[in-house]
Amino acid sequence: MTVRRGASALLFSLALAACSGIIPQGAERPAPPVSRAPVDEQPLPPVPPPDYRYEPTPLPHLQYPAPAGENALGAGVRPGPAVASLPIDAANAARALHAFRISCPSVINQADRTGLTAAPDWVPACRAASQTASRDARDFFGEHFSTVEVADGAAFATGYYEPEIEASRTRRDDYRYPIYRVPDDLIERPQTRNRDTSGLPPVVREADGRLLPYFDRAEIDRGALAGRALEIAWARDPVALFFFHVQGGGLLRLPDGATMRLSYAGNNGYSYTSIGALMRERGLLEPGQTTSQGIQQWLRDHPEDAREIMQANRRYIFYAESTALAPSGSMGRYVTAHATVAADPAYAPLGAPIFLDVAHDIADGLWVAQDTGGAIQGSNRFDTFWGAGEEAHRIAGGMASRGRALILIPNASAERLRRSR
Repeated sequence: MTVRRGASALLFSLALAACSGIIPQGAERPAPPVSRAPVDEQPLPPVPPPDYRYEPTPLPHLQYPAPAGENALGAGVRPGPAVASLPIDAANAARALHAFRISCPSVINQADRTGLTAAPDWVPACRAASQTASRDARDFFGEHFSTVEVADGAAFATGYYEPEIEASRTRRDDYRYPIYRVPDDLIERPQTRNRDTSGLPPVVREADGRLLPYFDRAEIDRGALAGRALEIAWARDPVALFFFHVQGGGLLRLPDGATMRLSYAGNNGYSYTSIGALMRERGLLEPGQTTSQGIQQWLRDHPEDAREIMQANRRYIFYAESTALAPSGSMGRYVTAHATVAADPAYAPLGAPIFLDVAHDIADGLWVAQDTGGAIQGSNRFDTFWGAGEEAHRIAGGMASRGRALILIPNASAERLRRSR
C-alpha cells in the first residue's frame, strides 16, 4: 500500500498493475470476481512466468549492500534462530511461497536500501521457488533463508485491505464527492540524500513564477481542483471516500452493479496524519470504538465535526483507472491476502519474507514484504494485507499489535554479514 499506502489502518499504497483489455469509453465494466471468501480462502493472484532472465553476473544497476546509515544496517543487525525452528504451518508457508514467487522478477533486479542483501543473492532462492511444490514450502524457506533481527526486533503491525465503495462515473445528486486523477500542475521535486533547505515539500505547484506547496485536503475539498475535468468518478459517501484514500486504492461499486478498480497514482506531498489518534487525544472515542469501523460510524454520526477531523489529514490521494485482475503493491506486483505485508524499504528488503509473532495471533507467521506505505516508517513497522470483503475489513480495521519480527534474507547475504562482523 507505492499503498500503502498513509497505511491501512493507515496507508495502503496500491499501485495496481495494468492488464490488457479494451473497454469502450464511457462503458461500465463487467464486475470482476471480488472475493467474499474468508481471508485464507481468497483466490491466489497469478504468478508471472518463471522466465526471470537471471543474469550470471551482476548488472551495472544491481548494487551490493549499501553502507550503514538510516537503514537496517545502521540500526543494528544480529542473527536470529534457524528458519526451521519457527512455528510456520504448511498452509502459511504455501501462501508465502506463492507471494515470494510473484516478487522474484523484481527482487533480483533491485537495489536494496537496507544494506542487508544484494540483488544477485536472491537468484538461487528464486530459481528454487519456481520449482518448489506448495507442499514443500516450509522446507524451501528453511533451506534458502536465514533470519536476522533488526534493531531490537520489537515490531508493530497494523492491517489493510482492498475497500469497495459506492460511486458513479458521472456526477449525480446522490454521488457528489469527486475522485481525482493526478493534476497536470502537480510537480514532484527530485529527492536527494542531501539535506533540503528550501522548506518546500516533495510535491509542489507553480504559481506566478513561484513554487508553492500543493493544495492540501481542505483546499481540495473547497474546490481547488474543480472545473478542470480531473474527476474519474464521484463517490456517494464522504466518509467512505476518506477511508478509500487511507487505503490508497480499491474498488468502486457502480450504480448498475459493475465494478471499477482504481490504483494509487500519486499524492499531494503531505505526510499522513492518523485521525484515529487525533480523535483519541480529543476524547471522542469510547472504549471499543477505536477500530476503523468504529471511527467511521462516529464520523457519520457527527457530520458537523467530521469534515474538520478528516481535513486534519492533509494528505490527499490521486488515482488511475486499472483493468488489473488483482491489487498490486509498490513493487508493481500482485499482492496476496494474508501473505503480503507493507514495510519500510530502508529496513526490510522488498520481496523478503518476514516472520511476525505479535499479540493478535491471526497475524503470526510468514509474510512477504511487497508494499510500502506513508505511515509505514522505521524498523519493524509492518502493515498486513487481508484481501477484500467484510472479514478482511474487520481484521484489518482492528489490527494494531505489538510483538517481535524477524527478516529472512538469502543465505549468501547472511554469510556476508557474518564475515563483515
